[in-house]
Amino acid sequence: MSQKDLTKALNAYIANIGVGYIKLHNLHWNVVGSQFKAVHEYLESLYDSFADVLDESAEILKMCGEQPVASLKGYLSLATIKELPDKKIDQKKALQLTLADLELLRDQAASVRAIADKGDVFGIANLMEDHIANYAKQIWFLRSMLA
Repeated sequence: MSQKDLTKALNAYIANIGVGYIKLHNLHWNVVGSQFKAVHEYLESLYDSFADVLDESAEILKMCGEQPVASLKGYLSLATIKELPDKKIDQKKALQLTLADLELLRDQAASVRAIADKGDVFGIANLMEDHIANYAKQIWFLRSMLA
């Protein structure tokens, strides 16, 4: 794998984080149900953590001398996470969508990590390991909330 492959993979990851960040705001604002407060606050904590993940991922790409995707248009052109319409959403559905996105991001981070590892780009590999560990914890939380 080349530096170009790593940059492409990391930019696709950054794009999904960017779209996911906006999607989490949508869910946070529009969630409804008997556990509204708990789900509303949990989604806020997630999008706050996504802001850090976005920043770390873009900065490490810059440290490697590459250009991170940095616009909504760019995010939407690369992302596989899909936006949602602006409307109410049941708390269970909101949590299911969030779980699916976190599983996708975990898998994508593992793929980026594998590419970085093959190229001995340890900073990116280590960052992705940290992200994977955080996704594992959030996935556990979500699965427990949905049980």
